[in-house]
Amino acid sequence: MADNNQKQKQINIELDEKTAEGTYSNLAIINHSVSEFVVDFISLMPGAPKAKVKSRIVLTPQHAKKFLKALNDNVQRFEKANGTIKDYEQPPIPLNFGPTGEA
Repeated sequence: MADNNQKQKQINIELDEKTAEGTYSNLAIINHSVSEFVVDFISLMPGAPKAKVKSRIVLTPQHAKKFLKALNDNVQRFEKANGTIKDYEQPPIPLNFGPTGEA
């Protein structure tokens, strides 16, 4: 009976070739409202006056908290295996997302 329940709870996840390549990002901007977190992943190249959002992920607050915990757990495991990740100080980047919205 336990095997049946476990098989029913499994989710098959498909990963197509294009998505499997991934998208490089070296900057993330996070905004939130009462009902969602919006994470914009950006690729910012040195000396380039413009950068584009490469991917936007929208999460519920509950999923954002689960994601934070999962990412933290993975960083801890990585550092345990590979040593502390150095956090280099960088000057603030002036960001311009165009005109601000009005509600």
